[in-house]
Amino acid sequence: MAIPTRSEVPEELKWDLTRVFKTDEDWEAAFDNAKDEVEKLGDFKKILTKSGKDLYESLTQILAVKRQVENIYVYATMSSDVDTSNSHYLGYVSRAQNLVNQFEAVTSFISPEILSIPADKFEQFKKDEPRLNDYAHYLETITNKRPHTLPAEEEKIIADASDAMGVSENTFNVLTNSDMEYGYVQDDDGNMEQLSDGLYSLLIQSQNRDVRKGAFDTLYASYGQFQNSLASTLSGVVKKHNYNAKVHKYDSAREAALAENNVPTKVYDTLIREVDSHLDLLHRYVALRKKILGLKDLQMWDMYVPLTGKPALSYNFEEAKEVAKKALAPLGEDYLKHVDYIFNNRVIDVVESKNKVTGAYSGGAYDTDPYELLNWENNIDSLYTLVHETGHSVHSWYTRNSQPYVYGDYPIFVAEIASTTNENILTEYFLDHITDSKTRAFILNYYLDSFKGTLFRQTQFAVFEQFIHEADAKGEPLTADILDEVYGQLNQHYYGDSVEPGGDIALEWSRIPHFYYDFYVYQYATGFAAATALANKVVHGSEADRDAYLGFLKAGSSNYPTEIMKHAGVDMTKPDYLEDAFKTFEKRLAEFESLIEK
Repeated sequence: MAIPTRSEVPEELKWDLTRVFKTDEDWEAAFDNAKDEVEKLGDFKKILTKSGKDLYESLTQILAVKRQVENIYVYATMSSDVDTSNSHYLGYVSRAQNLVNQFEAVTSFISPEILSIPADKFEQFKKDEPRLNDYAHYLETITNKRPHTLPAEEEKIIADASDAMGVSENTFNVLTNSDMEYGYVQDDDGNMEQLSDGLYSLLIQSQNRDVRKGAFDTLYASYGQFQNSLASTLSGVVKKHNYNAKVHKYDSAREAALAENNVPTKVYDTLIREVDSHLDLLHRYVALRKKILGLKDLQMWDMYVPLTGKPALSYNFEEAKEVAKKALAPLGEDYLKHVDYIFNNRVIDVVESKNKVTGAYSGGAYDTDPYELLNWENNIDSLYTLVHETGHSVHSWYTRNSQPYVYGDYPIFVAEIASTTNENILTEYFLDHITDSKTRAFILNYYLDSFKGTLFRQTQFAVFEQFIHEADAKGEPLTADILDEVYGQLNQHYYGDSVEPGGDIALEWSRIPHFYYDFYVYQYATGFAAATALANKVVHGSEADRDAYLGFLKAGSSNYPTEIMKHAGVDMTKPDYLEDAFKTFEKRLAEFESLIEK
């Protein structure tokens, strides 16, 4: 069936952006007004720290302008995303991005100026101006950095060197996205095609083992040619992280990175320790994969091929909405009321159309609906995507309607928890209602593979990331040979004896962009585990458990992320939530094993 143009998509399946700006003319007027307001914001630098009253009023006016800018940006990008060939809205995106950049540049003085206020004077500000209590947590997150903030002139020197210090990361991006070309491979139909990252993700799941091996070998042949250069770029970015941590008086780059989200390093340590102590479960699943595939020599290119065929489950959008609402019923009537609004008031842009961006997301701003973009297909994957993105959207709705603007977003540490909790609740619903063994096996395999790819694999990445930073801090060289050796051994440790040792998987470190993100990947693993624990509480727990979860959705950024999670019933500094997740994995693995035996 031909992909429709934007004009051919029924109105009821398009999101309604007139609730952001009624017309483009209104957007233009708002843009001009915001541009004028942004240009004036630099004046607040002179008065921000004069008194408690000046601090409160300056922050209030700056945030009000930021709120305008966000609406402008959201309308521009969302108008463009549904038809990226529309030059009119591409122009809007460019202008909106420039406005965002200008806002960030003009207001970059806020944290340095606040940190320049002596601690005793700052306390007096708070006594003199009680309204500053509205910004208490926001200000605390800034002043927490006081012991790690250098004098302004020294911070400026470091900031001015940011372009030079970013060369390694930029080189990695240019090398892997522009200069590196993959060879040709044979696809499932016997055609020769030049490999790309997108094609690789498809071919590595092929039922034809020769196709999988060809894609794997071709990909890593390209990275192997550049492994010395890629070791150099990775070493460079690690040195940058370690340098910044050292000059800002942190004990390690890891501590510095986690401090950005006020996450204690104990969370990281607990994750790595608990995952390592439960690797027997991954080894058991990998051994089962080897058995099901009937292989004498299981290789890493066999790790992504589906173990069950897709079930004969088909959902059009209307049918999917009904299933989703039934599945999410344990979250309560108030939650479902917001789901119903999102589903039936043109908050979702549903169908694939020509030049629409691929994938899916939940977006919007504090003053808008929590819009969702989908590219619908009548299958179970699209149903899971709908539930996932709706988890984000309801999280956003609760946050924006429960918190003032300053706390009207949620920290990255918890961003994926609500969406993945919804996926887990949908899985629970299916397992409670589906009796067909083939379909149950598919649902179980879907979950087990997600667990493997997120909780186990991302923790493996986190271990490697900690190693490279610690090795560099001790003055040890990060050569390609050393990185290959360490990564290869780590991969074998994680996947176990059922996988053949050695091979080009040792090069995997060279193609993971997240290793350049400064201790980011662990959050995928902690978030997935927390979502598993929370879904168990929502579905099988008490009304108090559900209310605590809704409280998490309403918290926004009004507290530190680990404190927010504690109120939801998950203490991420302790192993309990991880143990809960592993119990769920083991239970579902056991059922999957039983179904396969039958």
